Amino acid sequence: MLDDFFTRALIAGIGLALTTGPLGCFIVWRRMAYFGDTMAHSALLGVALAFFFEINVMIGVFTVAMMISGLLLLLQRRNSLSTDSLLGILSHSTLALGLVMVAFMTWIRVDLLAFLFGDILAVSKADIAFIYGGGLSVLLMMLLLWRPLLAATVNEDVAKAEGLHPELSRIAFMLLMAIVIAIAMKIVGILLITALLIIPAATARRLSTTPEQMAIFASLLGAAAVVMGLFGSLRFDTPSGPSIVVAALGVFILSLLPLHMFLPSTARGR
Repeated sequence: MLDDFFTRALIAGIGLALTTGPLGCFIVWRRMAYFGDTMAHSALLGVALAFFFEINVMIGVFTVAMMISGLLLLLQRRNSLSTDSLLGILSHSTLALGLVMVAFMTWIRVDLLAFLFGDILAVSKADIAFIYGGGLSVLLMMLLLWRPLLAATVNEDVAKAEGLHPELSRIAFMLLMAIVIAIAMKIVGILLITALLIIPAATARRLSTTPEQMAIFASLLGAAAVVMGLFGSLRFDTPSGPSIVVAALGVFILSLLPLHMFLPSTARGR
């Protein structure tokens, strides 16, 4: 079954969506979409450094994402610039540095479009094992850190008073983000990772009554977007990564419509 490229793409995409759901919820709750963009954009610098030092690309992306997270924490403590300004500087400078480095490495042929927009149809069995192994690790860590992360999201001072160490929770959250970005880069690409993290979570927020329910719904909606996007890509011959994001957007738009529009006319008349 795994010899078929489309089946491999479906399995890999669903595995990624199940992982990004709960993580995306915290991005939405903490209003950290710009932080997600910064982490994703830094991935290209990680790719360039991985090629330069001849190491695994995912290791390069993970390392740079963690370095950017640490640099952001350090600069935030100095209070010299607002967080959104720091994120803007780090986001665009790392993306530009990555592009410049790739341009200088003329001895290497790099398919930038595959890194920027993903190539889920090219995933291998080894990639699937990495996605599910890394995804399971992220979900287990999320389960262990759920209470301190949630408490720090609601009120950091209360979390600190209860001895839940919100600063450590923030570092752990950044670690999880780095892992997910390293996993997701090959599937949806650097420029679309944040969309897959945020859109299903934003959709789930409108349909949920508890944080746990929202996390589960976000994973399921992300998986549904992967399936719809891939079949749409196959049917209309469109790029697979962007098609997944468009499918997620379509589900989000549907969630904005009033519920009575989906009810039968007889039910609406009651």
